[in-house]
Order: sequence, then C-alpha cells, then structure tokens
Amino acid sequence: MSTLSVPLGSDQQKFVESYVKSGQAGNKAQVVRRALQLLAEEEAVQSVLRAQREPMLRGNLRDLMKKIK
Repeated sequence: MSTLSVPLGSDQQKFVESYVKSGQAGNKAQVVRRALQLLAEEEAVQSVLRAQREPMLRGNLRDLMKKIK
C-alpha cells in the first residue's frame, strides 16, 4: 500500500474530521478510501449509461459497412 499526500481545503478537512468524529470512519484514510471507492463506482455506472446510449449495430454486415463508410 502506498501513501498519497493531498492538500485539502478547509471545508474538505472539516468534513473529513467530522466524518471520523461521528464514528462513520475509523480514521481520515478510511474516509478518503471510501470517497475513492464511491468515485470508482460512479464512473462504472456512467460507463454503463454511456454504453446504453450508443447505437446498436444490428443487421446485415454489408448494409452496416455502407453506413460506416
């Protein structure tokens, strides 16, 4: 496991500290790990949603090739 030093704004720092103080995380590192996990999950959801909006290629291969050209 590596260590990453990231400067936080005062609002972000207060949020992290209050999250730990409330018992929702054991320490500051857990808050950041959870935030990164949620970001990764959100990115995965957005990728699926983008893929769903892509046009599907169905039909005769020759007809499809004509559309692509």
